[in-house]
Amino acid sequence: MKDGSGEDQNVAPSVYSHVSRPGSHRYKNAKKGLPFNVMLVGESGLGRTTFLNTLCERMVVSKAEKTNTEQAHIAEPMQFKHHTVEMEEDGMKIILNIIDTPGFGDGIDNENCFMQIQEYLESQFDEVLAEENRIKRNTKFKDSRVHALVYFITPTGHSLREIDIEMMRRLGSRVNIIPVIGRSDSLTPRELVLFKQRIMNDIAQYEIPVFSFPNGEDEEDEETVEENAELRAMMPFAVVGCEEVVNEDGRPVRVRNYPWGMVQVDNDEHSDFDRLRYVLLNSHIGDLRDRTQNEIYELYRTEKLSGATVADAMDDMGGLQHGAQMASVA
Repeated sequence: MKDGSGEDQNVAPSVYSHVSRPGSHRYKNAKKGLPFNVMLVGESGLGRTTFLNTLCERMVVSKAEKTNTEQAHIAEPMQFKHHTVEMEEDGMKIILNIIDTPGFGDGIDNENCFMQIQEYLESQFDEVLAEENRIKRNTKFKDSRVHALVYFITPTGHSLREIDIEMMRRLGSRVNIIPVIGRSDSLTPRELVLFKQRIMNDIAQYEIPVFSFPNGEDEEDEETVEENAELRAMMPFAVVGCEEVVNEDGRPVRVRNYPWGMVQVDNDEHSDFDRLRYVLLNSHIGDLRDRTQNEIYELYRTEKLSGATVADAMDDMGGLQHGAQMASVA
């Protein structure tokens, strides 16, 4: 892959980069590249910056350093930082727009963070709605709706915290939320399995609307049905990111070195990172874009135009989230 300067990055490619399921690249002929917008949300220290660089296979943003040690303990207000990277995955050009949210959850009262993110998501919908209502539409209009929100969960090993539950419940009707466990290598394999189970139990108990890989009721391809079932079983994804690359048997490998051993980021036995990258940038990029357009945006549009609440809009649309047929969006 090439960065903005045109220099090749000597990093390990995704092991899934050569794999694609039928229909996953319906946008393959997008001449100028397929825009895909991803928001990263999570408290400081969970590896969002490293995740961003590892996902893009290049140094997109350097880690921030506190220059004033006397002020280092003071939580800064949440910001929205934008990064755009041009990539190519399995022959498809992708314009990846990353919206990072440094400062989220770092304060004592994080109510304003929830509101800021919700307002941001809805403002992107409002821009599309305004464009749709124009007599003469702008041919250069850029759709900045967020297609996926990767939410980083602190690896406590216990269960979801109140901030996690509140965050995902509030925003589940506005964006495709994909929960991940940040810095998952801080847990033992057994702890990680139990932690995943507790998180999914909490998601079910509190009816948190995270992105659910289609269950295959209307899917004819057996491979896709099996793949989605496997991905549902992996949630939440346990991710490890790194920016260090070592040479192993003549090939570059991304690793995190510890006194007790080495964690390979792209090794499925060590981390779910590579599978998540494949989901975001290959196999489910169409599903995430389509659900944003046909379900989430349509729900918001119905609510906005009718002045109804989210619950009313969902009732009026007759369970659209479960029955909508995916349509291609250029």
